[in-house]
Amino acid sequence: MIRAYKFLMRPTVGQQVALGEMLRDHCSLYNGALQERRDAYRHVSKTSVKYGQQSAQLKDIRTFDPERQGRWSFSSQQATLRRLDKAFAAFFRRVKSGDTPGYPRFRGVYWFDTVDFPRDGDGCRWDSTPHDPVTRVRFQGVGHVKVNQHRQVIGRVKTVSVKRERRKWFVLLTAEHDQPEPLPATGSVVGIDLGIVNFLADSDGGFVPSPRHGRKAGAKLEAAQQALSRFPRVRRDMRSNNHQRAVEKVAALHGKVRRQRLDHAHKTALGLVRGHDFIAHEDLKIRNMGESPAPKPDPRTPGGFLPNGASAKAGLNHSINDAGWGVFLAILNAKAESAGREVIAVDPRNTSRRCPACGHTAKENRPTQEKFHCVACGHTGHADTVGALNVLRAGLVRREANRHGEKPPHS
Repeated sequence: MIRAYKFLMRPTVGQQVALGEMLRDHCSLYNGALQERRDAYRHVSKTSVKYGQQSAQLKDIRTFDPERQGRWSFSSQQATLRRLDKAFAAFFRRVKSGDTPGYPRFRGVYWFDTVDFPRDGDGCRWDSTPHDPVTRVRFQGVGHVKVNQHRQVIGRVKTVSVKRERRKWFVLLTAEHDQPEPLPATGSVVGIDLGIVNFLADSDGGFVPSPRHGRKAGAKLEAAQQALSRFPRVRRDMRSNNHQRAVEKVAALHGKVRRQRLDHAHKTALGLVRGHDFIAHEDLKIRNMGESPAPKPDPRTPGGFLPNGASAKAGLNHSINDAGWGVFLAILNAKAESAGREVIAVDPRNTSRRCPACGHTAKENRPTQEKFHCVACGHTGHADTVGALNVLRAGLVRREANRHGEKPPHS
């Protein structure tokens, strides 16, 4: 099992300079490799340059520029070239599938914020001074950097990455270890229904209110972004001190909202994993849910359009993004795997319109956002709780079908 860790580093002033130079030189390598691919395709009969060819050139690049490229780890530079190769692979995959391609772009020195080391001990060493009470990580060309290790790393460290977030530096680890001891069985199963007003409702009738961190910070963010918009857009090295402070204030507010969402997601997922052996949730296509409505041309007015609800949909999309369902579900699955719990995603169609008592499905069963009233048998309840009950039942059916190797029925 692979587990990820993230720790704050405490570099000295000189080490901060060296870390910044490492990011700058890896960014230069990334952009140079991207330029080579562009030139080869445009000017050499549409020739494609592969990762293997560019990796083979690294030795000559390091010899030609020992001051900038020769001082860093060879394997970390290979990882940077591999990152570019993955960007092109994703680009061609999107082209083939008909999605918006998004050609790989050049990275600004302040946009390139991560350097990866594919193997611990090759250009880096985690906890390189084991007899020192202070945890340190060593990077080639930087030295031994102090780390604020707030929890124990379990297993053998596989990869190490260094990341800059505004003015802070972090080390990211992945460690491989045996399957941990599962939590004691509780005998409880639960279905959850994610929403906007309530972050989730469970099949037991419980609710987790939506924290709406983005909306609560909206006034401060709006003021900070308005203050930033008053400055002309210039390169970062040409910004005034006031401009730089305005940029950092906006980034700090967004960072706080992000950390609040993560904290809420971790705590909510942990409560579900500790309390239930089996968890069923809707298989939400969050990206599709956030798409804008298609325009409606007005046949009576050439060049005109009819109202299509874009304003209301924009508000709904903002609330969906603020809820952070995708992050929560990823964290829930990771914690469940570590605890030996079972999580199953089910088809969300009609989960809030189907009566849990008689099975009648109709749009009229849900007269309002919160109220459920079956027109066939008269069963009433909270619409989100009804949805969670149907999700749980569909999840149990899917689990039973998976155990017997059968194809589960549609919800």
